[in-house]
Amino acid sequence: MNPCEISWFSALCDDDYEFLGVPDDKLRSSWEHCRDIVLQAETGGFDNILLPSGYQLGIDTTAFAAGIAPMLKRMRLLMAVRIGESWPPQLARQLATIDRMLGGRLTVNIISSDLPGEKLDSEPRYQRTVEAMRVLRTLLNGEAVDHQGDFYNVKVDPPRIGTVSGRCPPFYFGGLSPAAREAAAEGCDVYLMWPDTMEGVRGIVADLSERAAKRGRTLKFGYRVHVVVRDTEEEARAAADRLLSKLDAAEGAAIRAKSLDSQSAGVARQAELRESASSNEGYIEDNLWTGIGRARSGCGAAIVGDPDQVLAKLNAYRALGIDAFILSGYPHAAEADLFARHVLPRIEHGPLVV
Repeated sequence: MNPCEISWFSALCDDDYEFLGVPDDKLRSSWEHCRDIVLQAETGGFDNILLPSGYQLGIDTTAFAAGIAPMLKRMRLLMAVRIGESWPPQLARQLATIDRMLGGRLTVNIISSDLPGEKLDSEPRYQRTVEAMRVLRTLLNGEAVDHQGDFYNVKVDPPRIGTVSGRCPPFYFGGLSPAAREAAAEGCDVYLMWPDTMEGVRGIVADLSERAAKRGRTLKFGYRVHVVVRDTEEEARAAADRLLSKLDAAEGAAIRAKSLDSQSAGVARQAELRESASSNEGYIEDNLWTGIGRARSGCGAAIVGDPDQVLAKLNAYRALGIDAFILSGYPHAAEADLFARHVLPRIEHGPLVV
């Protein structure tokens, strides 16, 4: 198999816990706490790190990316941008500037968000996102834009500052609804999926590959999942159980409902997996535990096991066509260290080539 990209996650959106659903002042999103996670991920050997974005939660992603960029020597940043909150020409200039600060190591996670205070139906929202990706890609490729669309009317020259490569950074993008899949096939480079069964992953890869091929395009595939790795499977399962040991069911439901994507098709699929696994201690299949989703909207499952089991699970996904992994764990700094010591040296990895 080709090398895969292994990324970690910096908890910019108030998503770090020792016990899920129990806030801890030491783990709240702050410049200092999230900076330390990023620097540890670089020291640990990760290839990239996701900087998530939430309008209501945590700290600002663009400002954080600009602050952390000069501190990094080799690791990429996967910077999440919320399309509904951005004007594409201005965003293109911001992205190009941060790419320069990183020495050309920026990647971009496109989020098909609403404008705060407004609500678009799914299909037009994804249509707007496709238009935005088209404008961004043109400008970040150093070309002038003359775009007359349903959502953007833009006629501008590219900004003076471009990316180091002179090309648009890779766009990572996810979504399970039909409109999201069409948008991905049209405009992204790396299709991101949340945890699913092996059969589910195989089906998603096949479907998105077919949609892209109809447009004369190919996609890479990324998999976003939590991880709990310990010396033995028994210890890993105990650590997973400990994460939920202080969770109040009502508090977990409130956390899930607070997310802006709580009604999406992807979130619905995570809930379906969790319900299907309820009779098997939360395990939907070998080493894939859905308990995380009891206190988190979105990515709701974790690979749980000893180093051999975690490695085997990742390699099984690779065999299905997964090219990149975005991993996380609780607390993020501690779990990043465990994964970096026990699994990362045993898997062939490096920055994803798109």
